[in-house]
Amino acid sequence: MMKRKTRNLIQDSLVSTVAIALGLIIIFPLIYCLCGAFKTPHEFLTPKLLPGSFMNFSNFREALEKGDLLRYTVNSFIIALAGTSIRLVFSILAAFAFAYYDFKFKNLCFFLILGTMMIPADVLLATNYLTVSRLHLLNSYMGVMAISFVSASQMFMLRQRFKSVPKDMREAAQIDGYGDISYMVNVLIPICKPVITTLFVHSFIALWNAYLWPLIITASSPHMRTIMVGITKLNSWEDENYQLVLAGVCISLVPSLMLFMIMRRNMKKGGMDGALVG
Repeated sequence: MMKRKTRNLIQDSLVSTVAIALGLIIIFPLIYCLCGAFKTPHEFLTPKLLPGSFMNFSNFREALEKGDLLRYTVNSFIIALAGTSIRLVFSILAAFAFAYYDFKFKNLCFFLILGTMMIPADVLLATNYLTVSRLHLLNSYMGVMAISFVSASQMFMLRQRFKSVPKDMREAAQIDGYGDISYMVNVLIPICKPVITTLFVHSFIALWNAYLWPLIITASSPHMRTIMVGITKLNSWEDENYQLVLAGVCISLVPSLMLFMIMRRNMKKGGMDGALVG
């Protein structure tokens, strides 16, 4: 008995040690970024991790002024918020249709949509650019957001969650006079709130961190660029200001962290409920 307890204690200690080590490895780039943002150019060339002072905010001020990050932050916020909201609306409607309606070629359409998840996004860059160009949406918020309005993965997750809700609830709602839209808005969405919140946060962060597509679409209109594109302006082959780049990265992390802190309470329960149902 004592040997078993000792063996379990050793195993638990080993697992905890490995988990802590992996956690430190994962979080180290963030710690390095935060420390580097407060360093002076001279301190950045030294091997020390910690800066001389955490009260040196000159890098942040210079990054905001030199890179025009305030303007780019507003652009990123508009694109991420609007694009995420429209994507979720389309995903919820499509998921509801596949979960509750019966129509011809339903399964075929569903698997074709899932098949698009296997296509790398970079393969579609040229065709997406031509489409957006022909629609005269270059250098606009709509042009940057257009390719993000539909998400097969979000539709799949929501469809699986909707199918886990007992059908009796829909029948009871219909008896009470609820139509499909009323049932979806007043019953289904509140039940699936954790999943929807998780998808909202994931989509917002993905659109916020997008770089290549916004760079291509806003190439001829610098004032329409996003913050991730703007950060690259802080450094060049002539003037290597890595401390300014790290300061810009820290600034770009603030909205995502704030959104996660606000939404995390709704993400705690039921985030993956129903993912394997159906």
